[in-house]
Amino acid sequence: MSKITASKFHDFSYGHRVYQHESKCAHLHGHNGRVHFKVVAPSLDSIGRVLDFSVIGSRLCQWVEDNWDHKFLVWDKDPWSRYLLEIDPSTVWVPFNPTAEQMAEYLVEVIGPQQLEGTSAVLVEVSFEETRKCVASYTKGN
Repeated sequence: MSKITASKFHDFSYGHRVYQHESKCAHLHGHNGRVHFKVVAPSLDSIGRVLDFSVIGSRLCQWVEDNWDHKFLVWDKDPWSRYLLEIDPSTVWVPFNPTAEQMAEYLVEVIGPQQLEGTSAVLVEVSFEETRKCVASYTKGN
């Protein structure tokens, strides 16, 4: 893989509850989050890019916009999940407790490969800002 990376961030708003959290995050609440995508490729393209920034935007940022922006994320194993889905159609079940750490991992390991299929680029890192002061990152292993 090349050592040159291309990065783009996307701001979005979402709600969640962290099941079994020991403090106030166990309650329904929301965030204005920011996700930073870092992409690499085996080599630069003929123009000299890892991947055009607009492609990162249309494939990765747009996925977040379409699937998580202004949605309420709830773990499908959370006992409240079925009730939330009944009362709010913007509820999205996710296969993990929706912490910033697990959201970052899911984006790298599941969404990145799906959304970048057909390109030579690989999503190798996501930094997920739950707030401007709290950031979790996940980096793809070798």
